[in-house]
Amino acid sequence: MGLLEAHARLAGKNAVVVGGASGIVGRAVSLGLAKAGIHIASIDNDEKDAVGIVPEIEAHGVRMLSIYGDATDVAALDRFYDRVENEFDRIDIVVNVAGGVQRGLLLEKTREQDAHDIRLNYGYVIDSMRRAIPLIRKGGRGGSIINFTTIEAHRGAATFAVYAGAKAATTTFSRAMALELGADQIRVNLIAPDSSPARASHNAMRPTDIERIAALGPNAMALMEEGAKMYIPLKQSPAVDDIVNGVLFLASDLSRAITGTTLHIDGGTIAAMGFLDWPHGDGFMPVPLGGSVSRLFGTGE
Repeated sequence: MGLLEAHARLAGKNAVVVGGASGIVGRAVSLGLAKAGIHIASIDNDEKDAVGIVPEIEAHGVRMLSIYGDATDVAALDRFYDRVENEFDRIDIVVNVAGGVQRGLLLEKTREQDAHDIRLNYGYVIDSMRRAIPLIRKGGRGGSIINFTTIEAHRGAATFAVYAGAKAATTTFSRAMALELGADQIRVNLIAPDSSPARASHNAMRPTDIERIAALGPNAMALMEEGAKMYIPLKQSPAVDDIVNGVLFLASDLSRAITGTTLHIDGGTIAAMGFLDWPHGDGFMPVPLGGSVSRLFGTGE
């Protein structure tokens, strides 16, 4: 089966996208699915975007049910799925993309903030799947559930500890559900981005982080991109289209034999696992050697 044929077979299917109206990635996922001919139901906590995305989706000749609501609120999520159940005959695809965090040491945060991070990055995924599974079974032809995790779920992410733990829980939970749902031909997979153009990536930074980047001057972004080349083996951050393509792949029959798997869309950073391509002749090492050290610590010219 070819790529175009597999994606063409997506037309006419129904998808739930949690967090599918706002943010660079969530909005792009909904639009990417719509371009493939998929009808969309979305819940999003940005009221303006929840309204504004409707004509953009419907311009692709598909239906759009866009609900303004907070997916971390159990009652709001239930009301959303009640609407989906009443207005759609079945669900074929679910994408749980909502998530986020702000950088900080554990002792800098409150218990309430920790609870919010857990709910936003793990808890709502359980409730979303609990409601979606019967609607997928109703269709009688299987389906695809795609949960967003992160590279931080696979490494010790200092200053992102609770977030990383919640995403790791989502990852393991999704694998377990892949086994539970296999006989129904319902596949459960994950997408793990790293550095991405998502609004949440910017929001994760502390104010001091943003100030230091701004202090680099008008060439700040170019300098940051040069720094990223040390970290990303492919030498550039994945574009939002790369993430959307991953969603389309996991939603389509191209991945019909894949379940319980995490697709890392990260430019190779999961493979590097701490090996950076240091400048000044040092090359790939987990720590800088003489060339970089001399410049980092002011002992060289």
